[in-house]
Amino acid sequence: MYMPKHFAETRVEVLHGMIHDYPFATVVAKAADGLVANHLPFELVGGLLHGHVARGNELARLDGAEVLLVFQGPDGYISPNWYPTKQETHREVPTWNYAVVHVHGRLKVIDDAAWLRRLLETLTDRHEAGQPQPWKITDAPDDHIEKSLRAIVGLEVAVERIEGKFKLNQNHPARNRAGVIAGLRERDGNGDAELAALMAQQEQAS
Repeated sequence: MYMPKHFAETRVEVLHGMIHDYPFATVVAKAADGLVANHLPFELVGGLLHGHVARGNELARLDGAEVLLVFQGPDGYISPNWYPTKQETHREVPTWNYAVVHVHGRLKVIDDAAWLRRLLETLTDRHEAGQPQPWKITDAPDDHIEKSLRAIVGLEVAVERIEGKFKLNQNHPARNRAGVIAGLRERDGNGDAELAALMAQQEQAS
């Protein structure tokens, strides 16, 4: 990944936090007929990422394969009109701000019903937590759950390398970054609030 030094995010706790908040990853692997990409939610457990796929998925046949997992955080178009310096020099252009985490590792395929059930319980408990009446695996008939478990395999990726790119106008003066945060909050489009909040967090940490 192209990584200008001012956009590099190296704090492990920040990278793990991004994975926790945006757990839906693009998984890229090399199969017999070339590169394949799949899109799956993962759970970070220590230095391991856990997920699952249908048995028919090509990833279920790629035990030991080298993989790249891409976790995409908030992103959005940035208008040069939001920069105070644009009003002074007119030497500003549009850009796109974003945060992304890349995880490199090797895929381990797990065919273990008890392991899979624990993973599914963890995933559903976490993602159902905000519901008025959270759904649990025990809400479904046992035979249906057992049939569903037979149709999937688990995936585990040990994190060998992790890198983050948080492109948030760090190459601009602080007043331009403040202008972007204000512009995002005013526009309030899809993902703008999350991107503005991330930029504000970065400002507080710097």
